[in-house]
Amino acid sequence: MTGFSAIDYAVLLLYLAGITVFGMLFRRSQRTVKDYFLGARNISWVVISLSIVATETSTLTLIGVPALAYSTFARPEQGGSYTYLQVVFGYVIARVIISLIFIPAYFQGELLTAYELLKRRFGVQTKNFAASLFLVMRALAEGVRVFAASLVLSAVLSVSLPSLPHLWLWSIVIVGTLTLVYTFEGGIAAVIWTDLIQLIIYIGGSLLAAYQLLHLVPGGWKEIAEQASAANKLQIFSFARDFDVPFTFWAGVFGGTFLTMASHGTDQLLVQRLLTCRNRRDSQKALVFSGIVVFFQFALFLTIGIMLFAYYKAFPLTSPLASNDEIFPAFIVTRLPHGVSGLVIAAIFAAAMSNLSGSLNSLSSTTVLDLYKPLFNPNASDGHLLKLSRWLTAAWGVVLIAVAVAARSWGSVFTTGLTIASLVYGPMLGAFLLGVLTRRASQRGVMAGMAVSLLFMLGVKFTTSLAWSWYVLAGTIVCSIVGYAVSLIMPAPAAARFDEVGKVI
Repeated sequence: MTGFSAIDYAVLLLYLAGITVFGMLFRRSQRTVKDYFLGARNISWVVISLSIVATETSTLTLIGVPALAYSTFARPEQGGSYTYLQVVFGYVIARVIISLIFIPAYFQGELLTAYELLKRRFGVQTKNFAASLFLVMRALAEGVRVFAASLVLSAVLSVSLPSLPHLWLWSIVIVGTLTLVYTFEGGIAAVIWTDLIQLIIYIGGSLLAAYQLLHLVPGGWKEIAEQASAANKLQIFSFARDFDVPFTFWAGVFGGTFLTMASHGTDQLLVQRLLTCRNRRDSQKALVFSGIVVFFQFALFLTIGIMLFAYYKAFPLTSPLASNDEIFPAFIVTRLPHGVSGLVIAAIFAAAMSNLSGSLNSLSSTTVLDLYKPLFNPNASDGHLLKLSRWLTAAWGVVLIAVAVAARSWGSVFTTGLTIASLVYGPMLGAFLLGVLTRRASQRGVMAGMAVSLLFMLGVKFTTSLAWSWYVLAGTIVCSIVGYAVSLIMPAPAAARFDEVGKVI
């Protein structure tokens, strides 16, 4: 054991200070509320593509996916192997579908948020309903991610300051506050460029951890592969037809596709990235390329988890962990050389801050542009909206910190975060599909479909054993069927409609 040394603290503090100051430098370019939320639309699609990857890669991914592969389950379809890659196949397929269906609709006119598409198609009430659902879902899901990041800092502080009370609480406040500072100042431009730096750091740190594991396990990769094979951890495909296990081929391809269609096609957190592109073509390239990067990234994180499994077979833990989510941070802090440990912990913070900064900006943009301006102050000046946007970013930061504190008792951070998002994604995706793919859907029908779908999914969550990877597909089907049926009974008046490729007719 090496522990966290002064060198490690220096590396970590240098990163935290450097990324915060770098993000604050973008304040001078934020003159209007459009600049704050969309930038100047002059950033390369490659940078935006990598920003998409960094934004969807939270601490849940960086510590939760290795923990998933490290864990032992009764069946591989529950985790503990490469079977999660089946869900990632769905992530890639969905990006192609979004590029063909949603992105053309988003670039018809000057949209500043995803939910303005619903306003244009159905009306203000539908937009407000969807925007409100997003705010609740993103706040809860992101709070879980902030708590996940606090697990990392707690692992660091517990080595050096074991007597400090409430380490987890201090960790939450530190992570949330530092990210809030540069997001408050720099807007979306700061978010995108810090995302790029943070992606480089966390991928580099993860590769460094994998390299160290490869050399720390006696026998190297051969021993790792033998241990993994004996525990059935090298399995990728499972064609089981059980709906109560999350990682089957069917859940991955169908459930994963619908999950990503919702997260990347209707969630302001990621749609905001697509809207910052120069044009529709760049947006499509950025999204599809991000899928390729994401696939290899998940393969790396799962491999790290399997390596951790082999390592702790050779060198068993001396004290039990509160949960397997702590396995990767604990390894980094206690088993890596000085300097390397600080760099890899900084990498995990990079993933946490990247996702949190994007969430803060998207929460603020939806609050200001979808709710505050149209409902309370339609004649607000651009200067007023820009100032309000910054302070709402700060307010949402406080909310997320509070949710993170509550999330301590919610169970596995990885599963909890995805489950919360998936409950809401189905109703939202159903509404967007009705808007883009149908001509006869009405505002009453869509709102009825969303409401019934949300209630249905809450019932599924608390009364069935259906795996979370099916949630979005189930919610989308219910919303689409109910929404279209009610629309036929109560058709819309003469209003904007879309043809099959998303153009207003």
